[in-house]
Amino acid sequence: MFEAALAADAERVETCLGGIFDDLGQDTLSEAMRYAVLSGGKRLRAFLVLEGARLYGVRPQHADRAAAAVECIHAYSLIHDDLPAMDNDDLRRGKPTVHVKWDEATAILAGDALQTLGFQILASTRTAADANIRLRLITALAEAAGPRGMVLGQMQDIAAETAPQALSLQQITDLQANKTGALFTWAAEAGPVMGNANTGIMRAYAEAIGLAFQITDDILDVTGDPEKAGKRLNKDRAAGKATFVTLLGLDGARRKAAELVEEASDHLQSFGGTGDTLRQLARFIIEREM
Repeated sequence: MFEAALAADAERVETCLGGIFDDLGQDTLSEAMRYAVLSGGKRLRAFLVLEGARLYGVRPQHADRAAAAVECIHAYSLIHDDLPAMDNDDLRRGKPTVHVKWDEATAILAGDALQTLGFQILASTRTAADANIRLRLITALAEAAGPRGMVLGQMQDIAAETAPQALSLQQITDLQANKTGALFTWAAEAGPVMGNANTGIMRAYAEAIGLAFQITDDILDVTGDPEKAGKRLNKDRAAGKATFVTLLGLDGARRKAAELVEEASDHLQSFGGTGDTLRQLARFIIEREM
């Protein structure tokens, strides 16, 4: 039932994104943007937005657009992360990366355009009638994706490749809270922001599952199936980077991820049964194979 709900929400946000891209017209830039965003993926960030919106009584048509916005930002980050100057990946979700399918210039510009499109979506009255809510969404996403969030995490990750000493567990945790966790947190908080409610519960939940997600990524980089992952694996080990697995060991990393799932579920106690889907999401994050 959970995976059916995940698939249904993915279809919802992809329909919303399809309409947004239709409005852009058809040219090479738009084609590359569409390719990057609509080439599959679990849509976990979008799912967090939509589930949070349900819990806080937000209209589905508004939630769909907030979910579309965070998927644009996420897709931009993946395009740039795959570039030769960064991770130099040829595959993403089992398909050629944008710079391979087109060229580096097109990939850079498609990423730039997706980043600004995400904010444009949030700025529209179609996302929220209340200008204060739109401003809160935009400000929070800028913080999550910017120089003290995701982009900082990317820079910290690059620096870690040439660091004279391996990062400590706390340093890796801080790095991943920026690189991966910040967008998870924004996605979880979007529902209560749009519902004019306190964001504390959803923030605490998201911080736990965001870290569990990254630990699981580190585990899958060692144990995963490249065909299921749709990308190269064992990259971190080949680069000599410290990860949760190198510091904790496989069993220790799995235990830590499981503890974080329990912690995330505990944060949802006040929701009772209505929080079950988010509890299932937390378990899915550490049980996934890609």
